Amino acid sequence: MTADAAGFLRDLEAKPAVLRELAARLRSDDPWASTPGRVDRVVALGLGSSRFAALAVTARLRAAGVDAVAEYAGAVEVHPGGPGTLAVGISASGATPETVAALARHRDAGSTPVAITNQPASPLAEVAGVTIELGAGLEEGGVACRTFQHTLVVLLALRDRLVGRPAGDAADLTSRAADACHDLLTRRDAWLPHVGDLLTATGMAFVVAPADRRSSAEQGALMLREGPRLVADACETIDWSHVDVYLTEPLDYRALLFAGSPGDDELLRWASERRSTVVAVGRDIGSATTSVRYRGDEEDDVALVSEVLVPELAAARAWAQQGGGA
Repeated sequence: MTADAAGFLRDLEAKPAVLRELAARLRSDDPWASTPGRVDRVVALGLGSSRFAALAVTARLRAAGVDAVAEYAGAVEVHPGGPGTLAVGISASGATPETVAALARHRDAGSTPVAITNQPASPLAEVAGVTIELGAGLEEGGVACRTFQHTLVVLLALRDRLVGRPAGDAADLTSRAADACHDLLTRRDAWLPHVGDLLTATGMAFVVAPADRRSSAEQGALMLREGPRLVADACETIDWSHVDVYLTEPLDYRALLFAGSPGDDELLRWASERRSTVVAVGRDIGSATTSVRYRGDEEDDVALVSEVLVPELAAARAWAQQGGGA
């Protein structure tokens, strides 16, 4: 499929409606019902956006006492798998060769293999004992945006099942995330032109997020690279003071900061001293250049599922200004 800006924007605009469809499905059907209710460990396998989503949810599982890890599907030094392991292969297309091979290896080792995909009739599904369909629909723009968001939701439903949360929590969260995306979209004329100009004016942008939402930074930077082909990179907020602070001196440094980390103040102190540009998302921070708020942004899981729409819309805008072709 050829990627294009107009299709990408339509995909983003459809997020609230498609999320509400997913919420309705989660209320009537537990996607993980055919998997063990208790496992010794969870190994998530994927590349790109699929791995980004798994990073955030496996961190939440570990915080709840569940042994969980997100691995590069193509890695060589990997968990061996075996009985007691829930191996979750994630691929929107269901055809990523490395993910198919990694899940097959786990199946052969005795792990319980599960496929998360937008294409239930796919090589990945053929390997898996259980297939969970993302239901993100056709992404006209050729960019994995809704599939990333739906992967987060489906994995959060796994988190809820393994830690004993009420069955309806994932559906309720998905509805709140749909409201958050609707709010950002309906008010975009008020914030997007200014934010888009701030982030993309130099052709180089940075995206920063707390460790438990690192997926937002990774996916946001990817959207800026994949669509408008900007130079864009991601960083964790506290680690920023150890690895990326150095860029504020030689560059016209422009960052989108997903707020909520104990490291926010240190980043903003350096940014202020070096006259860097920081767009804060999810908090009103006085020393930031500007901020973007949205409905439900005080809730961590809502932010996780919704906040990446801000850099996605900035990417769509920049891409359209370039002419819109990949």
